[in-house]
Amino acid sequence: MTYARTEPTDQEPDIRARPPLVREFLLVAGLFLAYKFGRRAANGHVEEAFRNAGNVWDLERALHLPGEGAVQGLLLHSQPLIHAANTYYAAVHFPATALFLVWLYWRRPRHYVRSRRVLAALTGAALVLHLLFPLAPPRMLPVAGLVDTGHVYGPTVYGQTPATDTMANQFAAMPSLHVGWALMVAVGLIGATRSRWRLLWLLHPALTLLVVVGTANHYWLDAVVAAAMLAVALAAFRLPRSARTAPARLPGPGVRGSGKMAPVPAYAGGGSGTYEDGVRPAISEAPVASGASIGAAR
Repeated sequence: MTYARTEPTDQEPDIRARPPLVREFLLVAGLFLAYKFGRRAANGHVEEAFRNAGNVWDLERALHLPGEGAVQGLLLHSQPLIHAANTYYAAVHFPATALFLVWLYWRRPRHYVRSRRVLAALTGAALVLHLLFPLAPPRMLPVAGLVDTGHVYGPTVYGQTPATDTMANQFAAMPSLHVGWALMVAVGLIGATRSRWRLLWLLHPALTLLVVVGTANHYWLDAVVAAAMLAVALAAFRLPRSARTAPARLPGPGVRGSGKMAPVPAYAGGGSGTYEDGVRPAISEAPVASGASIGAAR
């Protein structure tokens, strides 16, 4: 009998499953540029963005979610800590996701293809939601009473005038792709590695969640919506079964059910006593069928 395990193996990557490098580079770069220009196209809509922000804030309070200010208050106790949080928000998001895809491409090609599809689907769906539901972040909402930590303590990736920011659409808070991408990185690495410590990859999305909320760039609901959208994308793009499972080693010789020949004394095998080439094998070399084969013959 052959058993299977669900953990990925540490064998060499299946080169046949690796897509052409140039094509993948152009595809990922094209998707990224399409998203960036799509966000720029959604700029403006100031009144609608602030109206939606008020509705989200009221909904969070109705759901008794913890205030975003509680997390920010912890960060504001230390200026180096809030500066580190701003740096994490500004500098980790894209590089971490890019390194994740590069590593999967070279080491786990089958996992790479699925992860790239999931990230593309998640990002495309997020762009649609940004267009349909412009949302001002909590740092802009007066009723929230939060500090724009990026502008006060630095560094920041946003311009001083959100309505005309040429670098980013500041009214695209929902969903939080910082959280969505970080979750995908963690899920992808947990599925593609065997280390007993692989669950520690969940620290990346957990830290990202605290950072995006503590810096007042996102609401709790932005993260909830991102996680829900990622779950749908993961369900839509299932990992090929050949990449999820790998055959385990068969039991060694002499183990019941191995299907292999086991050395036993010659007299245990019965027979007429006639041997190939007329040479009687040594007792330790005479092969007979395993217990499973004998049982089948009965």
